[in-house]
Amino acid sequence: MLEGRPVRESITEYSEFALPNDANHLGNLLGGKVMHLVDIAGAIAAMRHARRPVVTVSIDSMSFLHPVHIGQLVILRASVNRVFRTSMEVGVKVVMEDLTAAVVKHTSSAYLTFVALDENGNPAEVSPVIPETTEEKRRFEDAGRRREHRLGLRRR
Repeated sequence: MLEGRPVRESITEYSEFALPNDANHLGNLLGGKVMHLVDIAGAIAAMRHARRPVVTVSIDSMSFLHPVHIGQLVILRASVNRVFRTSMEVGVKVVMEDLTAAVVKHTSSAYLTFVALDENGNPAEVSPVIPETTEEKRRFEDAGRRREHRLGLRRR
């Protein structure tokens, strides 16, 4: 059995400005761009934990609570919620910050599943994650329920 690693070692914060190239006709950041950034932030957190290459297996549904306008900062916070032998659930929270108005809003969240790969591209066992805080323990338990739900959908 591999030695466990605390959640805090996987915590990732990634940010970038919403630029005109990534806007829709209303001047808002494209949803696809947000999803792209979520995948990147999630992969960084998964690789930090696994210390190996990872691939995205699934992303749960995403809702967009507030638009991100061009010129605002997009901030993504990600960490590993739970490990299931070769796969990991990573939670990613997206917030926008309007730097000139000092406004911060939660814009979306997602849960992604990543699989770690060995040097031959095969699934590789991952160290367990150790939740330490009350919030990390809650996310750990919730991740188990979400996994059961995902597996149930797959069986149907």
